[in-house]
Amino acid sequence: MSSAAWHARISCGRDTGAGFLVTEQHVLTCAHVVARGDTETIAVSFAHGGYEQVPARVVAHGGWDGRESDPGDLAVLELDRPVPMKPAEFATPADAYGDPPRRLLAYGFPKRYDEGTIAEYRATAQQLIAGEWVQLEAWAAHGQPLAPGFSGAAVTLADTGLVVGMVSAAARSAEIRNGRMLPAPVMARYWPRLADLIPTPAYDQQEKEHLRRLLEQLRPPAPRTENTHPPVRPEHASEYAPERLYQDAVGPLGPPLPPHGFTSLWDAAWYLLCEVQDAEAVTRFTTRLADFVDDTPLRTALRAWPSTPRTHHPAPPAPARPAHSWSPILVEIAPSGSGDGSFLVEVSAYNGGHRRVVGSRRLPVDRVRPYTLERIDEAYRELEVGARELLAFVLPRRWLNTDVAHWQRSADDDSPLGTFAPLVVLDLERRRSGGLQHKLRQKWQYLDERPTARLHRIDCWSVGQDQVKLTIGLRRDADMVGFATPPRADRVRRLFQASLNAAVPVMLWPRTGCRGEHRCGESVDCRGSEFLDRLAAHLANLPPRELPRHIHELREAAYASDAPEPHWAYDLALLWEDPECLPDPAGYLHNPVG
Repeated sequence: MSSAAWHARISCGRDTGAGFLVTEQHVLTCAHVVARGDTETIAVSFAHGGYEQVPARVVAHGGWDGRESDPGDLAVLELDRPVPMKPAEFATPADAYGDPPRRLLAYGFPKRYDEGTIAEYRATAQQLIAGEWVQLEAWAAHGQPLAPGFSGAAVTLADTGLVVGMVSAAARSAEIRNGRMLPAPVMARYWPRLADLIPTPAYDQQEKEHLRRLLEQLRPPAPRTENTHPPVRPEHASEYAPERLYQDAVGPLGPPLPPHGFTSLWDAAWYLLCEVQDAEAVTRFTTRLADFVDDTPLRTALRAWPSTPRTHHPAPPAPARPAHSWSPILVEIAPSGSGDGSFLVEVSAYNGGHRRVVGSRRLPVDRVRPYTLERIDEAYRELEVGARELLAFVLPRRWLNTDVAHWQRSADDDSPLGTFAPLVVLDLERRRSGGLQHKLRQKWQYLDERPTARLHRIDCWSVGQDQVKLTIGLRRDADMVGFATPPRADRVRRLFQASLNAAVPVMLWPRTGCRGEHRCGESVDCRGSEFLDRLAAHLANLPPRELPRHIHELREAAYASDAPEPHWAYDLALLWEDPECLPDPAGYLHNPVG
């Protein structure tokens, strides 16, 4: 501390406070210290630089409105000229806290201490009060309290001299030995340039400065004139919201929005930089933001952030398998467990493998369809313009034969949902099984290495097969399973279950038609056999990953057919499951309650 020449004494008319030098020409202090700066002269002198006063003016303000409890009590002063001394240096955001508590020092200028004096304090807890302040309590029962004249003083670590915050409230009497600190990360919300000086483990100064400058180029949507082109498309003004971009970046199970919310894009980006322990979250934030920017160089720069390879925190190696190209809208319907026949319905949208819940509600069975269709329509707002949408229904096993592909798309559109977008179903029980999800990943890895997939037929007359033997055989030899009959009769349902337990990733069947009689094999007119013949011919040489698209095209042809007889694929159902395309959100590593 003895060599810290950057401690400053601030005079504004009759008011005196403290401050500290952060660049050769900028000093930070509390807004209330220079509240009369519009009418009074502001002068700055340095504790170890003699008593020469340097004129200054307020160039940035945190928005403090004059009330003691109002946030934003920060002012940035620009000196009349640069000063020849080394500015303060900052600690990482978490360094102020510890067990045992760390000793903190503040250098203030109370009455009769024109040369300054030191107070010893500690942070009560890392918890922010009203999302803004950290409470300070005296290190010992005696010594200098935080009295008037300490406002704006740098709070430093006693052993290193690094700054962790600024005194923003001092006791009004010597008997009260506590105060408040504005932590450095909170200060950077109000003056983004400060973030360049605060160490953050996952990002270096150059990366943070680059991001800050990119965000500074963005401005709210403005009316387009002949010679101006606002960088953000006005039609996406609602999308261009910091809270929404933050939630997209961290996901539904990431850290929640802070209680204070976000006042700007920078506020959200800075919170991600210093508070969220996910090195990829800011990249998702900037990539998503780029989607709403018209200015091509700026959009390119946002997508490319960070612009240099990150060697200090290398990214995990990319998977060997090819990346999926679907952007699913996931509909999960499950019994509520309440015993009243109601269901839990949740609709989510995946954007670049990142899941966002659009709506979730417990409903009686007659409300499931309308609620689901409304949320699906809403979920489309989460997808990129060029996204390949995939409607994926996760259903209880007894509902897998439900005609979701035939649902009327909306109240004013009678066309079937299955013609609007590729649509698949998944089995709820299998999706919840860790073992079967692992086997499915292995199966897809196997399929990615081969040009074609093997279709195993289960004809009408073969429904008497042993369930256990079929499970083992399919697990070893089948990539896709085609059923000649819907899973309605008990014996067909058993074979259907065997296919699910064999982790077969693709299953196809007709929702209506042959009931699976043993004598079907003796008939040349068996609808089930004809269905499988047509199916085998259609699937020949098609990559399994693209089946949702091909089946969608087949459904369009079937629904639009003018033939007197129904198209053979009119009631075609497709179960298609790739865990990499539809990952469950990652759980907590530790109990979030305990």
